[in-house]
Amino acid sequence: MSLPKLMRVWHRLGAVLVLLPAALTFGTGLLLLVKKEWAWVQPPTARSTAPSLELGWDEVLAAVARVPEAEVRSWEDVDRLDVRPGRGIIKVRCRNRWEVQLDAKDGDVLGSAYRRSDLIESLHDGSWFHPWAKLGVWLPAGLLLVGLWGTGLYLWWLPHAVRRRRRA
Repeated sequence: MSLPKLMRVWHRLGAVLVLLPAALTFGTGLLLLVKKEWAWVQPPTARSTAPSLELGWDEVLAAVARVPEAEVRSWEDVDRLDVRPGRGIIKVRCRNRWEVQLDAKDGDVLGSAYRRSDLIESLHDGSWFHPWAKLGVWLPAGLLLVGLWGTGLYLWWLPHAVRRRRRA
């Protein structure tokens, strides 16, 4: 089999194999690019009137527990905290993907919304499907994309080289 024909076969086969992971990665990547501009993906970060950090951990938990959508009863229901001293807020991300933003001075709820960006990120890197999908599917798909780039470049260059050879 000649090299051009082999490249075309590899290019077609690689394109079929990489289709679904690449489409999902591209689509979620576009959403992640606009996550700060689109509140549907990630709630906008609020700002306190007087930036300070005077709230204790028990007060943080009590304030978040007052938001029914967050479904927080203990620290077990909290995924992570994001403390922003310059803005005077504490973002509490709950296990159910709900985000509650608190005033770090008095514990007032500044905002409460569903946060989709973490789900979109896990779809983007393949970890949502299964722990091994990240390295077992997404990594090979990325390597195949690099191979598609190379074979596509070769297939693009080939007719130009043939024309140049014929002219000479």
